[in-house]
Formats: sequence, structure tokens, C-alpha cells
Amino acid sequence: MTDISMHQQHPGLDVLSRPAEEFVNDPSVERMWAMKAMEHAEVYFNILCSVDPKLLRLTPHDDIIYKTFRETFPDMKVDKISEEDLKSHEQKEKWRPFCQQFKNIVEDYSFGTLMRADCTGEYSEENSILTTRIQFYAIELARNKEGLNDIVRKTYKPKESKK
Repeated sequence: MTDISMHQQHPGLDVLSRPAEEFVNDPSVERMWAMKAMEHAEVYFNILCSVDPKLLRLTPHDDIIYKTFRETFPDMKVDKISEEDLKSHEQKEKWRPFCQQFKNIVEDYSFGTLMRADCTGEYSEENSILTTRIQFYAIELARNKEGLNDIVRKTYKPKESKK
């Protein structure tokens, strides 16, 4: 019996590790990225439905991410996030240095990640915002530690994976 590599099982997956400059809005790459982002969102939401969020560890660096986030954004309300909270010119000026300090600490810190705009709802087209992975971690860690994600486990049940 021969071993089958991940790339043989999922043709095209090695494309994701190539430099971005090689691509010009290739629809197949965009589809793969969207599938990966949705898969991450689905897995995370199912974990929230199953585990007390206050006990959840998202990375080995949760404590420093949360501490730095709250030092940088002490008054930011994280229950409901808008595009403006993340992407307005003024907010980008605050977020950029926050994100950059995790460049060599958090793997895939700048990877596009879906986040729920309203923490009381599930992922949907209307309730999802595209963020960087480190923004996702910072806001979700705050939601978890501050008890805002507790409602998810009470309201929703884990969903079957669509594979």
C-alpha cells in the first residue's frame, strides 16, 4: 500500500502556498480561499456551541493577544462589530501597528478570516465580516473572556460538517 500525500488527495492545494504575485484573481484560488475561510468559520462556531468560551484557547499566545488588544482598544465594544470599527481610515491607523507586532508570533496573522459581526448570531452573509486572522483572534478572545460568546452555546447546537 502506498502513502497518498495531502496534495494528491486534494489537487490544487499546493497552489495556496505559492506567492500571491503569481496570481491575477484566479477564480479557482478565490473559491479555495472562500472554502477554507468558511470551513474555519464553521469549525470555530461548532466549538463555541460545544465548549464554555471562557475555557477556550485559540492560540498559544491568547493572553498576550488579549492584553495587547485591550491596551490598544480599551473602550472597543466587541459584541457588535461594524466594517467601520475595522476598516475606516482612523481605525486602520490603530489596527496596522497592532497587527504587525504579531507578525512573527502568530502563524497566518494576516490571513483573511471571517468573523461574526454580531456575536449573538451565527455566520451568515449578513453577519460576517472579512478580517485578518489576528483581528479575529483579538476580538473573539475578548468576546470569550468577557462572556459575550456564552449565548452561542445556549442558543445554537453544533452543525454537521458539509463534506
